[in-house]
Amino acid sequence: MKAVKIIVSFIGVLLLVFLATGMIVEETKYTTEIKINKPVAEVFSAFTNQELLKEWIPEIESMETIIETPNKVGSKYKMVIVSEGEKVEMLEEVLAYELNKKMTFSFDADDMLKTDAYSFSEKGNATLITKESICKSDSYLMSCMFPYFKGILRDIDQGYLDKFKMVVEKNK
Repeated sequence: MKAVKIIVSFIGVLLLVFLATGMIVEETKYTTEIKINKPVAEVFSAFTNQELLKEWIPEIESMETIIETPNKVGSKYKMVIVSEGEKVEMLEEVLAYELNKKMTFSFDADDMLKTDAYSFSEKGNATLITKESICKSDSYLMSCMFPYFKGILRDIDQGYLDKFKMVVEKNK
């Protein structure tokens, strides 16, 4: 009986810590980056080319323009992602755009709200892309989970940047 009390107490403490995470950590932040052996203008052009998007993010099933503004800021798109056999609709909005320098997106997918800020800098004949990501949720339970999946989220985003590098460096 003593072992059962210890196990129940341990589970209770773990549950308490998990639920407290949502109050303590409001958003999960992480950074990824990649160096691409092409000039910044060529890299930025490839990055903004929607036809190449599926080559480095193969989970995208479709992308539909809702509104597109001349300066890109405020442009909105509806994306359908297929992940592990499940379709997820996502709303994407361009928050910042500076040619060959930066691009910031917000994504709203179910319980996940994500902001990705990409900055492009020239390093000799190469380009360094630095991506600052912030994940949060309207759902309290999802907010509790994000900090524990930070490494997985970072690995997924790094994988996309690695694929993007391969796409850009193989072209031309």
